[in-house]
Amino acid sequence: MTLPRPHPHDVFIALASLAVGLLLWSYGLYLAADRVFEQRWAALVPLVVMAAAESARRTAPRTALVVGTAAVVGDQFTNGNLATVLMFSDVVYAAVVYGTPAQARRIPYTTALVTVGITVVFLVWWQNAVALLVGVLSGIVSFLPAVTGSVVRNHREAAEAARLRAGQTALLAEMDRAQAVAAERARMARELHDVVANHLSAIAIHSTAALSLDDPDTTRRSLTVIRENSVAGLAEMRRLIGLLRESGAEAGPAATATLAGLDALVAQARASGAASGLRFALDDARRDGPGLPAPVELAAYRIVQESLTNALKHAAPGEVRVALARAGGALTVEVTSPYGERPGPRAPGSGAGLVGMRERVALLGGSLEAGRAADGGPGAVWRVRAELPVDASEEEPA
Repeated sequence: MTLPRPHPHDVFIALASLAVGLLLWSYGLYLAADRVFEQRWAALVPLVVMAAAESARRTAPRTALVVGTAAVVGDQFTNGNLATVLMFSDVVYAAVVYGTPAQARRIPYTTALVTVGITVVFLVWWQNAVALLVGVLSGIVSFLPAVTGSVVRNHREAAEAARLRAGQTALLAEMDRAQAVAAERARMARELHDVVANHLSAIAIHSTAALSLDDPDTTRRSLTVIRENSVAGLAEMRRLIGLLRESGAEAGPAATATLAGLDALVAQARASGAASGLRFALDDARRDGPGLPAPVELAAYRIVQESLTNALKHAAPGEVRVALARAGGALTVEVTSPYGERPGPRAPGSGAGLVGMRERVALLGGSLEAGRAADGGPGAVWRVRAELPVDASEEEPA
């Protein structure tokens, strides 16, 4: 069995207490006389044993308490040494502070019972007030250090629990921050896709047309559209980068896309899709209605923008219609486009547009339908229909 190495502080306390006890012993300062062992050296045995127990007060508190109790009991049969009694009080205190939880709970009750028992025994034996004094002294030596140790241990455990709660709170805050950053990155990714995809799709289509057709007029028109979309896309990109860079109280309110810009958006799509035989029409039935919350307007604008981008990429020649209506506390956005084979070049798609639209609608608690639908005629149409709920309490005045 390997004994634990004593703590350096405990060794210092034990040596210092032993030195004080030896000093008292050398001057003959005893606690009592006329004991069972009256030899002068007898008081040194409990003193040395108690010093050994004191050195293990932190690493082996239970063993130190048992050895210390035996030493202080043996000290009562000699002339006694004050240092032995004081070291025993410290061992009791350390047993409560550094011992197991069960040991820390039992020791105060045990020392209280011992104190009461000693007092009662000496009262019955001596039948005078000296017995009460002995009881008080035994309580000071044993019960009071145990109670003090219990208070100190409770304070330490409360402080440790508070530190643990603080650590858990910090961890939860970091997790919330990470989730917020991830959500913001996803939002900015949707915003970036919606802003740039429309312009880049038009650029891809017209650049392919310019390379495929050997016609100076067609090439000039395509290059004009490419330039317009490049300038517009660059402006949108700069605006988005400016939003990312802005921070602090000095940053002014950022302008966001609203449904007021649908006319310009449709006009831009009309210019980009003319070479592919596409016509664009806007039917806004809610023009004269009350204002909409900013998140709803932004989501509706981006849905129309992405739908027009998809029409420029994939729609067959024909009419692309954008319809907006408001009824029953919801804004309905519907974009239909011809579905089928189309002449001329196509721009590649990644499928991220539909994902972004579904995410925007889900964030507002709405619904989105996208797919092929019968048109009632010889052809078919591709329809995107979104219903965005509008909370009346958040409506803005028109």
